[in-house]
Parts: sequence; structure tokens; C-alpha cells
Amino acid sequence: MARPASGRAVLAQAKEAIAEAESVEELRMAQAVVLPLELGLTLSQTAAVLGVSPGWVCRLRCRFERITQGKEAPRQKKGGRRRELLTPEQEAAFLAPYVKEAKAGGVLVVPPIRTALESHLGRPVALSTVYRMLHRQGWRKLAPDQRHPKADPAAQEAWKKNSPRRSLP
Repeated sequence: MARPASGRAVLAQAKEAIAEAESVEELRMAQAVVLPLELGLTLSQTAAVLGVSPGWVCRLRCRFERITQGKEAPRQKKGGRRRELLTPEQEAAFLAPYVKEAKAGGVLVVPPIRTALESHLGRPVALSTVYRMLHRQGWRKLAPDQRHPKADPAAQEAWKKNSPRRSLP
């Protein structure tokens, strides 16, 4: 015979949590408590209803009890900028001279911004970091660099063909 389900002490809280759940995880935790106690379902049956394994049903039930008793804090939602290099205000202040300069022409050239950001932070920065920073600040008109930093204009002129033009018959 199977062991009877525990959790009668938090049954009323679980019923309230079902109505007030804001995420699937919260709903499943509450249902893992209510279904066996109210409907007499086994762990396997509860697992089939919730779409998880029987082991997860036990984990969900125990976690709900710990949270309601104050022994565990609910999980915080992930997201945000956990590894930010600059705050949004610092980013806006850093980009202000470039944006002011680009308002006249309507474009920003990314490589000089990257170089300035690297010297400001004192470490190398990926090019995608600069593009994401500009995107966060609402800037969309980006232009490629005007010329390659190692380009030699004199060598380019010498390379061009300088033969006289022929007139076509």
C-alpha cells in the first residue's frame, strides 16, 4: 500500500496559490499538493496530470511546503544585466559626444566608439558589445568604417590602371 500524501497543513494555501499563480512553476507546485489530497491521486497519476516525473512531483510538493513555511524564498526571475560594463546612464553619457556629432550626418561609425570604450574601460571589448550598447540607447543608423586602418592611399593610387582611354569606333 502506498504511503499517504502529506501536506494537509498547507492545503488551504495551495488552493489559494492555484487561483493566484503567476507562473507555471507556481501552479504546478500548488497542484502537486492539492491533487493527491483532494482527489486521492497517486504520485504517478499526479505526475501524468502535471506533465512531470513522479520524482518531480515530490520535489514540487516539498518545495511548496518549504516556501509557505518560510524556510525557502521563492525563486527570483532571471533577466536583467548581470554583467553590465556601464549602467544605462553611464552609457548615455559615454555616447553623448558621438550622438551629438552624428546628428548632423545621421550615422555613427562604430570602430572609433569601440576604441574609445576600450580605453575608457581599460580592457578589450567585443564589437557586438558596442552594437548592443547603441541598440539599448535607441540608435539604429549605423555606418561602416570609412576606410581600413591599415589602408595606404598612395599604394592604392599606384595600383590603379593609368592607361589612356580608347575611343570606341
